[in-house]
Amino acid sequence: METEGFLPISREDMEKQNIEQLDFVYVIGDAYVDHPSFGHAIISRVLQAHGFSVGIISQPDWKKDESFAVLGRPRLAFLVTSGNMDSMVNHYFVSKKRRGKDAYTPGGMAGRRPDHAAVVYSNLIRRTLKDVPIILGGIEASLRRLAHYDYWSDSYKRSILLDAGADLISYGMGEKSIVEIAEALDAGLSVKDITFVRGTVYRTQDISSVYEGIVLPSFEDCKAEKSLYAKSFMRQYENTDPFQGKALIEPYPNKMFVVQNPPSEPLSMQEMDDIYDLPYVRAPHPSYEKLGGVPAMAEVKFSLISCRGCFGGCNFCALTFHQGRIVQVRSHESLLREAEWMTVQPDFRGYIHDVGGPTANFRHPSCAKQLQVGVCKNKQCLFPEPCKNLDSSHGDYIDLLQKLRRLPGIKKVFIRSGVRFDYLLQEKSDRFLKEMIQYHVSGLCKVAPEHISDRVLYYMGKPKRQVYDRFVRKYEEYNKKFALRQYLVPYLMSSHPGAGLKEAVELAEYLRDTGHQPEQVQDFYPTPSTLSTVMFYTGTDPRTGEPVFITRNPREKAMQRALMQYKDPGNYELVREALLLCHREDLIGFGPGCLIPPRRMSRTKTRGNKEKTAEKMRR
Repeated sequence: METEGFLPISREDMEKQNIEQLDFVYVIGDAYVDHPSFGHAIISRVLQAHGFSVGIISQPDWKKDESFAVLGRPRLAFLVTSGNMDSMVNHYFVSKKRRGKDAYTPGGMAGRRPDHAAVVYSNLIRRTLKDVPIILGGIEASLRRLAHYDYWSDSYKRSILLDAGADLISYGMGEKSIVEIAEALDAGLSVKDITFVRGTVYRTQDISSVYEGIVLPSFEDCKAEKSLYAKSFMRQYENTDPFQGKALIEPYPNKMFVVQNPPSEPLSMQEMDDIYDLPYVRAPHPSYEKLGGVPAMAEVKFSLISCRGCFGGCNFCALTFHQGRIVQVRSHESLLREAEWMTVQPDFRGYIHDVGGPTANFRHPSCAKQLQVGVCKNKQCLFPEPCKNLDSSHGDYIDLLQKLRRLPGIKKVFIRSGVRFDYLLQEKSDRFLKEMIQYHVSGLCKVAPEHISDRVLYYMGKPKRQVYDRFVRKYEEYNKKFALRQYLVPYLMSSHPGAGLKEAVELAEYLRDTGHQPEQVQDFYPTPSTLSTVMFYTGTDPRTGEPVFITRNPREKAMQRALMQYKDPGNYELVREALLLCHREDLIGFGPGCLIPPRRMSRTKTRGNKEKTAEKMRR
């Protein structure tokens, strides 16, 4: 098995690379994939570029202590991450039923990591190697860095730092903070004295040295009074900016404090290029080949990450807490080099699957002042209306896409990351919209209006329905002009805070009128560190303190989902029940405006109708 270029995963690999003792042992909940779409690959390569050796323990058996000792004792620290996804989201549907597959595991096999993986891994390391520093990273630790609501246990939980027994959290993307931590440890500094690094969280019993720190309500007080947690979360939300953010201090019993330092500063274009130009193998470890490879690799292998960060500010999204609101980008040259590498790969068929990031058409900060003074503390760039200072130019992105299209060996360049249609509409010339429709849609264009009720959209932090309607009209107009048949696939969400049956019926009527029948629907998933999750848990809008309607009843949530797929015969009873509860009997009948007939069609009759339809299509 050829493993050249990969980091060591065994003592044998260490011997081949002449490493007697590793500086860092990186314990990860995913399969080991050396590609910059995987956080562990970036962090390990960044450390390697700064002269540190790193070994990988991938998906250890958490029931065996010896699984964490296969690479020996690290000289400086253990790094621990649950993986590219939160382990609980990875394991469970929003219904809390177990998922059957895991795209980040060889062969898609489920069950190769524990629930709350970062906590389990860290505790096992602490049990076997008590005095070795442990540093948590990745999205699971990042979004749980302070006290938070845990949907799966329906409880208010303390900082993951305390539950894991770790020494530090490197939150956010972590490239800058992990290097500072590594250099401090290498210089002989005790991990307990590393309290000065931006983008980190530590625990202490002495906060006298915390500069201009903001003391949040205590964990115990927030646990007892949900409204206090809503206020605490808003203080956290207002301090996610690296230029204006202050240190946050969260008190715990026994005079213990968890301190969050201000976020790391955004990466420059050169720093982004340096990180993505590191010598990644850009493949899963070859030991996974006989197991069927790693499914998550399929889409990213021929995709380009052009940006990170998002100023979209959707309330149900945790990007503000993880990547931040300031957009950081790679240069055209860096992206073209990666695209040229793709063209010489034996399995490349000429198609770049994506050029994007959290939001594909964000290729610069939202306004000129952000890189000097940061983002606005109490205002959003696009909500409720686009800011008058918003820079909506798409020229740089268009130029990049055109350069990629012209590369020899490239047949098509797709955009599959989310596109903010409200931001796109701010460009008066429609130049990007035309380019996208002509060259970068794969037949289906995926956009995320999320809902069409203005009441629900307000709680989502999304633009009003009229904005999406305007985008649809323009999209259809240009498709017609270019003689193309490319359809819109809107992502829609049920049961978000503020959404009741009335709003679900309104959405069903919209789907009826537009002729769209979604194949998949998504319930709101309350994940840590989002405004929407705080609404779900507290029943209040943390922005205003006003109460918000929350759907918690499983039957009502099922009705909201069913209304989005009202044509499915299996949903008949749920749809009928919802319509009767809303006193919308006018939507039950055979008229053109009705959603369902007065009585349920028998399965035999339905099957017969489907067979007749299929026969007509064959003819």
